[in-house]
Amino acid sequence: MRKYWIFLIATLFLFPVCQKENKDLFTFGLFQVDDAPTLNSVRKGFLSALEEAGLLDGVNIRMVIRNGMGSIPEVQRIAQEFVSSHVDLIVPFSTPCLQAALHASSEIPIVFSSVANPFLAGAGRSVDDHLPNVTGISSRGPIKESLAFIKKILPGTKRVGTLWTPSELNSKYYLDLAREGAKEMGIEIIAVPVKNKSEVLLAAQVLMNKKIDVIYQISDNTINASFEAVSRMADENAVPLFGGALFSTNLGACAAMGWDFFEMGHRAGQVAIRVKNGESPAGIPIRYMKEVKLHLNLNAAAKQGVEFSKDILTQADEILRIEGKSRKDSATS
Repeated sequence: MRKYWIFLIATLFLFPVCQKENKDLFTFGLFQVDDAPTLNSVRKGFLSALEEAGLLDGVNIRMVIRNGMGSIPEVQRIAQEFVSSHVDLIVPFSTPCLQAALHASSEIPIVFSSVANPFLAGAGRSVDDHLPNVTGISSRGPIKESLAFIKKILPGTKRVGTLWTPSELNSKYYLDLAREGAKEMGIEIIAVPVKNKSEVLLAAQVLMNKKIDVIYQISDNTINASFEAVSRMADENAVPLFGGALFSTNLGACAAMGWDFFEMGHRAGQVAIRVKNGESPAGIPIRYMKEVKLHLNLNAAAKQGVEFSKDILTQADEILRIEGKSRKDSATS
C-alpha cells in the first residue's frame, strides 16, 4: 500500500512536467481548406515524410491539424489561432490557406503545398525571389498537356466544358490557363461558375445544356470535394469526362493527367524537416512537380463513349478496370 501511494504522488508531480515538455516540442500548425481528396492525400504524404524521419506527434514534435470545412472565415481564424498559440511552423494546404497564413504572419516559417500559383497568393515573385519566411511545393497542373491529350483521344473536340469557383484564386488561374491553351488548339472553353459544393450538381446540369463535346474539369477545392456529382452527369449524358487531378478517375472520370498528391505532400514534408532543423525558408527555392502521370478508368470510358488505343493503354501509369472494385492494374501487366 505504501508503494502505491509513493507511485501516485510521483505520478502527480511528474504529470505537469510532461505536459510542459509536450508544449515545448517543435509545433507544426497544419491546415487545409476542406476535405478534397487531393488535400487529404497531400496531408498523408506530409505526415509520412515526418514519420520516416523519426518525427512523431507527442514524442519529439507536436502536430496541430485543422480543417476549414470549406469556410474561408474559418480558414482565416485557424491561421490566427496558429499565430496566437505560437506554433513553430505553419503548413497550409491549398491557396486559401496560404493566403490566410501570409496575412496572419510575416515571421513564422511557412511551408505550403497544393497551391497552384503561390505568387498570385502573395508568396513572392519567383521560385528564388520569395518572402523570407515562405517556401513550398506548387501544384500547378499540366493544363495544356491535358487539353492536348483530349484532342488526341477525341480529335473532333471543339467545345470543352468545365466548372470553376470564382472565390478561389487558384480556380481562376487554372481557368485562364485552360482558355489560353485551348485557344492555341482551336478549342472553346465553356465555363459555369459555382459558389459552393452544394451547387456543383446543378451547375453540372447547366453545363450539359451548353452543347459541349467534352468536360475537362479543372482542379479546384470546391469541385474536387464534390467531383462525383460531375461524373454522374457525364455518365447520364454520355459526355466524356477528363479530370484535372489523378484522383478523379476513381470518382468517374475516364482519364486524368496530373501529379501524385501524396508525393507532393511528401516533398513538402521533406522541406519542412529542413526548416525544423534550422534552415531558413528564404534559402529554399519554391519547387514545382514535374512527373506527369496518366490514369484511366475503362468502365467510365465505356459509359462516356470513349475508346483508348493500345498505345494509350501502354502509356498509362494506372488503369481502373472493374466497376465497384478497388483493384487497379498496371498498364504494362
